[in-house]
Amino acid sequence: MHKNKYFLYVTEFFAGMSVMAVELGASRLLAPYFSSSQIVWTIIIGTIMIAMALGNLYGGKAADKDPDPDRLFRRILISSIWIAFIPVAGKYIIAGISGILIFTVSTNFLVIASFASCMVIFVFPLFLLGTVTPSLARFSIDSLDGSGRTVGTLNACNTIGSITGTFIPTFVTIPAAGTAATFLIFGGILMVLCLVYFGSRFFRKKSLLLGLAAVILCCILGHDSSFAFWEDDLTYEGESVYNYLQVYETPDEVVLSTNVLFGVQSVYRKDNGLTGLYYDYALAAPLMSGAGKTGNADVLILGMGSGTFATMCRSFFPESGITGVEIDRKITSLAHRYFALPDDTLVYEYDGRAFLSVNDKKYDVIMVDAYQDITIPFQMSSREFFRLVSEHLKDDGIMVVNMNMKSGQDGSINEYLQDTIADVFPHVCTTDVPGTTNRELFASQSDDFIRVFEENIKNSKSTGNSEPLQNLMSSLALNLVSYQGGSHILTDDKAPVELLGMRAIDELIRDELSYYKTILHEQGISGLLK
Repeated sequence: MHKNKYFLYVTEFFAGMSVMAVELGASRLLAPYFSSSQIVWTIIIGTIMIAMALGNLYGGKAADKDPDPDRLFRRILISSIWIAFIPVAGKYIIAGISGILIFTVSTNFLVIASFASCMVIFVFPLFLLGTVTPSLARFSIDSLDGSGRTVGTLNACNTIGSITGTFIPTFVTIPAAGTAATFLIFGGILMVLCLVYFGSRFFRKKSLLLGLAAVILCCILGHDSSFAFWEDDLTYEGESVYNYLQVYETPDEVVLSTNVLFGVQSVYRKDNGLTGLYYDYALAAPLMSGAGKTGNADVLILGMGSGTFATMCRSFFPESGITGVEIDRKITSLAHRYFALPDDTLVYEYDGRAFLSVNDKKYDVIMVDAYQDITIPFQMSSREFFRLVSEHLKDDGIMVVNMNMKSGQDGSINEYLQDTIADVFPHVCTTDVPGTTNRELFASQSDDFIRVFEENIKNSKSTGNSEPLQNLMSSLALNLVSYQGGSHILTDDKAPVELLGMRAIDELIRDELSYYKTILHEQGISGLLK
């Protein structure tokens, strides 16, 4: 088979395809633990390029020293087994590395933990696949005549395979079958290549027989796609094109999380009461707007999620018109299925900023709730974006922004967001949500919105005759802090939200784990286990 150039071209194609499939699978495997920010993507790409470069060097040297194709296909065989083994052990390796590092590093946790996970899980199989191109070039070239064409064809096959490996996982295997199945599929493809190569010598190749058995075993053991493997009572766990999704339920509430490590994104109270979270505080926005007295505010929610805020607005302000924008269709489906989102709620499957660009309606309230752990879309954090929001508000309209990484540091992500918003809106105030890392920001072009808010609080009809909501709003009015903008401005050209978010995450981790680190330092592992 190694003398058949067409088979070698096919091998090059599937090797390139598998590399890209593993890279995309790596992003989905890491995202529930470390987010899918540009920082994590940089680490994935950088690590894979290191592996491929080392593989190219070793493959060329090995092929010159011993031009035996069997050696290359044994490496492909080992790579196929390793890739198939990733869904079996990958999540445990990530959890183990995170558990060790979270107690040993105090800064750059996301960078160090994601880099270490990439090195352990992905470098070796991609190093082996990196040996394919130089080895096949050595086997394909019989003389200098036509050598350029042969090498060019090999590289073209690799590139076309890489393109194919980019689209198939993103649009086919991950949405349809999941991340675990994607690794198994592409590990299986490499195994088929080895089966074809060894052909009639199959039963004399014990290593191939053992490899085939290993891949089959991985298919049996690796079908469990659960990322939160320590949870045994989840209502729903799955993946969409954009997110890892997890729903769990208690007697009182239903919770959506799109990340294993960084808290929850939506909470629905079954009694339709207040949640105790930032959604309650965001209900101040309709009362601050000019439509607060009538209770029929037009509300736009950018980052609809499972519709908690929409449901609460409908509950406390029944006459309000609610429009939601949510890019992830599967989350909207879960909202109707588990979170009691009213069927008549209008939800657009769109990016929030893109929706504003094609929509000319003005609203009484626009809620920006698209910031999720470190994954803050830079295009929805810039001065240009907030100008677009301002243009879609009525003269006395209110923008409310949920900022979820409260920090005491100078130059924090929240300070950047607040300065950027204050550069667009002349009147800005904030309040912290007790017991959480959330901070709610209210902004308006009107200088009268605080007075309107206070008047509407006194009017029980404005608060839907709800005494708990009225009491909460009265308390919130006393804790609103006026904000004067500074010089930390985010723009479309310069918005380092990932680095700022990572800094905030480091601070949150230090604060949350300081108690456990003290026990570990004073009493050791035994004290921590107790």
